[in-house]
Amino acid sequence: MAIVRVDPKGRLVIPKRVREKVGLKEGGFAKVEARDGVVVIEPLKSVGEAYFGAFKVESWPEDLDSFLVEAVRELWSRKATST
Repeated sequence: MAIVRVDPKGRLVIPKRVREKVGLKEGGFAKVEARDGVVVIEPLKSVGEAYFGAFKVESWPEDLDSFLVEAVRELWSRKATST
């Protein structure tokens, strides 16, 4: 357990030992929700981590999550212009 202060913009710092314990990394994503008056922060695995090793690839992009987001945006823009 740790006690932290919320800053004027509503932000708080999650202590390093807590981040390490749950696997929350810089640049990672977390789900934040309110349950019965309690704020719950749940780290989410990246798409790259979830599927790492599932496919044989000669060379992975440096940031697979950003690569996939851009690929989906490109796909959506192609669909939007073709209709």
